[in-house]
Amino acid sequence: MIKRDYYEVLGVERNASETEIKKAYRQLALKFHPDRNPEPDAEEQFKEASEAYEVLSDTQRRQIYDAYGHQGLEGSGFHGFTNVDDIFSSMGSIFEEFFGGMGGFGFGASRGRHGYRPAAGSDLRYDLSISFMDAAHGTEREISIAREVSCEKCEGTGEKPGTGRRACSACGGAGNITQRQGFFILQTTCPQCRGEGSTIAHPCDDCRGSGRVRKSSKINVKVPAGIEAGTQLVLRGQGEGGERGARPGDLYVFISVGPHDFFQRHGDDLYCTVPISFPQAALGAKIKVPGLDEELDLEIPAGAESGDEIRIRGKGLPNVHRPKRRGDQVVRIAVKTPKKLTRRQRELLEQLIDEN
Repeated sequence: MIKRDYYEVLGVERNASETEIKKAYRQLALKFHPDRNPEPDAEEQFKEASEAYEVLSDTQRRQIYDAYGHQGLEGSGFHGFTNVDDIFSSMGSIFEEFFGGMGGFGFGASRGRHGYRPAAGSDLRYDLSISFMDAAHGTEREISIAREVSCEKCEGTGEKPGTGRRACSACGGAGNITQRQGFFILQTTCPQCRGEGSTIAHPCDDCRGSGRVRKSSKINVKVPAGIEAGTQLVLRGQGEGGERGARPGDLYVFISVGPHDFFQRHGDDLYCTVPISFPQAALGAKIKVPGLDEELDLEIPAGAESGDEIRIRGKGLPNVHRPKRRGDQVVRIAVKTPKKLTRRQRELLEQLIDEN
């Protein structure tokens, strides 16, 4: 999955002020806050908007993004948010400003009866190597990964089917432990039930109470045409399964691209070197050169020299964000000097020297 442009996500112009960016994010946060919007994709849209705001509200990150895009941010060490908890812990102050303290409309209410919230699944990484031509034209690959997934037998609860949970013996079902130290009363999350207030009475036989089992899965990865080496594709929900039915993590597919014998890439432009003879360079010529999809006609101007570049518009690589937009193919000229000459060729060249 290719990340959308951050300005597009927030719905602001590229020259938007800090105030405009904050206003746009506030509207989206109100709309997609997971404690307010029950729609299945609301959490992902909330994450996307929060990541866009985190970048565009920071002067340094915004400069990097404007200059180099998403790839530049990855090089600076910024990788966005793993889950909603990351957003709340990183941006708590902005929510307090927006909504009047810790989210305003039930922030954290989804954490369960005793403040416990099952952890989301971890993200996974997969390194995928493709050929130069596959990167140019796009491809689909089926990959196999081993990951923790929700246990089918207990549906991720960790409980043996037909059984229930029991009150935690350590906290008596409260979810927290209260201790008195002099005049102070300290209250901490119960370490045995992790704040749930209950424990599994009879663990599931398949997952042994964890709610997850390790399984090898085949996943289809669609690689868009024009992708560059170092790009990461994000497959939402294809990472490790979450605890007890919580949201799964994401799968990050890192792309590496092999070299090509003839073409080199510079952005969306395609470079190649074509040898021509001295007469073709001197007199000019029309020749055929290899292209990405077919042979291309190339007109060599008279008097061409080695190192000259001829640009064929629109015959380069497709832009990964705008597939209908393509770069150019740039042909570098290399004039070949013959090492062996016939007697007639030598006479003609000597005559040429005399005339000059």
